[in-house]
Amino acid sequence: MGLLFTRLMAVFGDREHKVIIVGLDNAGKTTILYQFLTKEAVHTTPTIGSNVEEINVKKTRFLVWDIGGQETLRASWSTYYCNTEIVILVVDSTDRERLTLTKEELHRMLAHEDLQNASVLVLANKQDMKDSMTAAEISRSLTLSSLTARSWHIQACCALTGEGLPASLDWMHSRVLAN
Repeated sequence: MGLLFTRLMAVFGDREHKVIIVGLDNAGKTTILYQFLTKEAVHTTPTIGSNVEEINVKKTRFLVWDIGGQETLRASWSTYYCNTEIVILVVDSTDRERLTLTKEELHRMLAHEDLQNASVLVLANKQDMKDSMTAAEISRSLTLSSLTARSWHIQACCALTGEGLPASLDWMHSRVLAN
């Protein structure tokens, strides 16, 4: 009976689902957070610490933590991992030089015990820019196909226009329903 009640509450959106948004500095994390929330491009400044907002998708509540991506802040990311159901990794699709660093950070993060059951959504941001890498290129570089023990998805997007972001929210919603 308790399991049935829990599933019904999840379907009808009575429970909050914790999501963290991570990525290197200047990837577009905060712009994406506020695009999710307001459906508009918002002028942002570098995040020191975190921003948190509640986003509702089809009667499902997501508590979304946007965590600063500067090198000095990355060591503190793990303090946000507890109870995280979805990790959103935002990648600057034009930043080829730091893609290896992004891969290292992703795999280090996913090895943490608090994220063992978390699903992963990679947002290949800045697709509107000339010479941006495709989602497939980024997927190969990050070796996403090696994430066989967890659910993951990569989505091309543009934080400024919102392109690709509704599909990302739909994927997140489908993940919490599947769990």
